[in-house]
Amino acid sequence: MEMNNLELVSVKEILIRKVNGFKSSSVSDILSVEEPLEIRILYGAENQRIQKNISVTMRTPGNDPELALGFLFTEGIISSFEVVKDVSHLQTECKLQKKNSIQVEFKEDFIPNLMQSDRNFYTTSSCGVCGKSSIESIKTVSSFSAIDKPKLNLSVDVLYQLPQKLKTAQSDFAATGGIHASGLFSIDGDLICLQEDVGRHNALDKLIGSALVANLLPLNNHILLLSGRASFELIQKAAMAGISIVIAIGAPSSLAVELAKEFNITLLGFLKEDRFNIYNTCDKVSIQGSHNN
Repeated sequence: MEMNNLELVSVKEILIRKVNGFKSSSVSDILSVEEPLEIRILYGAENQRIQKNISVTMRTPGNDPELALGFLFTEGIISSFEVVKDVSHLQTECKLQKKNSIQVEFKEDFIPNLMQSDRNFYTTSSCGVCGKSSIESIKTVSSFSAIDKPKLNLSVDVLYQLPQKLKTAQSDFAATGGIHASGLFSIDGDLICLQEDVGRHNALDKLIGSALVANLLPLNNHILLLSGRASFELIQKAAMAGISIVIAIGAPSSLAVELAKEFNITLLGFLKEDRFNIYNTCDKVSIQGSHNN
């Protein structure tokens, strides 16, 4: 199974003109690469295999198998890695020999839950819900919603260390300044997994896909840290993975807060080195070190 990271370039160097005051000079600049990825599935009886295009997403090349699996999981099309037979890039007629099409093949006895998948998803790097008919259609139900959540104690001291830990680990961001990250931390603040992408929803799908392959789900003993804002879709994906704590460096949207309350997720925003906002708290999560005035 092609689960290794292929030699795909996530950054690109170009020549630009930089203006400083009234003078300009020619300098090299590093950009985050953005290319389309077509996600296909192959399923059905051995002599009647069906190939179906599921999504086209604009992403940063790299960790494509994890991205595809994470997407299929958070959309509710699969609920386990055990149903997957193979994941591989498809050969295309692209003259640049770019690997921008990937296929997830299922075992013969598995029928994917395609629901309304006759719609074709088109996902841009800034909006992960384009192509879906309504907000109701993306309120997928997590297979972990019925599982009792563990009691967790969040330390304020640990929280204040997370932004710098994420920034230090973001190699692509350091080079480009224009890429999102999703970081999975232990409750004690140890970084377990980091994924980057030009699309914030892709970064989270890559992270959840990695956890799916490693049989780590549900992630209800972990902290999810988002490098930017928390949107509705990111909270939905977190809920699908059983995550109890979501923290954003930026702001959450109103729908993100509503969904966090619906799924009983602790949601923090505007996390800095000395402050953060609490938008919702899970009844099983307590924040140690914060006091009401």
